[in-house]
Amino acid sequence: MLDHFLELTATQPLLQVLIVILATFVLEDAATVVTAIQVHLHTISIPVALGALYAGIVLGDVGLYALGALAAKWPPAQRWVNVPSAQTQQAWLSRNLFVVVFVSRFIPGSRLPLYTACGFFRAGLAVFTAATFCATLLWTTALFMLSLRVGGALLAHLGAWRWVGVAGFVAAIILVGRLVARTQKHKI
Repeated sequence: MLDHFLELTATQPLLQVLIVILATFVLEDAATVVTAIQVHLHTISIPVALGALYAGIVLGDVGLYALGALAAKWPPAQRWVNVPSAQTQQAWLSRNLFVVVFVSRFIPGSRLPLYTACGFFRAGLAVFTAATFCATLLWTTALFMLSLRVGGALLAHLGAWRWVGVAGFVAAIILVGRLVARTQKHKI
């Protein structure tokens, strides 16, 4: 569906930016893959695609932080904020915030609990955002470039079946992420 919207708005880059940003809120990796393939099809330009992907992913991450901060204002949750062990963990998180947030970008399944916890415990928003932005630049650019190359090969060699190949590529990326997350969960 993302590819269809991007094709319809090929002459309206601002609308494309909005569409890509909204798509990252649903599935970041799938949005990255499909947007890269649309770049290969000349539906969207590389600067517009990457800028929208970066903005959408960072906005989504800051949104998770905001949800955590909002949850901390809920009266029943206040009992967890003022516990001595929570204050110790909050101090540790604040000291290691950049590294923890940066690394979590590469560990499937870790962002939701970590980013909301960062907001809940009021870890530094500026450091959080900087770490998210830096990690997003690295991860999203790498996935985008891989998708551009693989997507181009799929489009060139699969003809009418190209979208089946693209769907398979997106599914493979999602499944690998889930497999890594499950493997990490069993190690803990």
